[in-house]
Amino acid sequence: MKKTKNTTAEAVPEKEARMALGPANYKLMLIGFGIIVLGFILMVGGASPSPDQFNYDMFSFRRITLAPILVLGGFAFEIYAIMKRDNKTKHE
Repeated sequence: MKKTKNTTAEAVPEKEARMALGPANYKLMLIGFGIIVLGFILMVGGASPSPDQFNYDMFSFRRITLAPILVLGGFAFEIYAIMKRDNKTKHE
């Protein structure tokens, strides 16, 4: 015996399948990734030309304070980008 589809079940609308993250989320995530990369780029450097000399540039404000704040801010921005909801869709 071959089973047939029940035509009355087709009248019930199914929930629309949608992506968990929208295009705006991905754009914000790229911005956050750029902030993180910028922070790591600002941390680079401070090497001395010879091992006999100590270079105090590695203790600059840029490497010790600014760059880690940018990296942590970028990670916080990434969390915001993932959690942000799109206002255009209906939420139940």
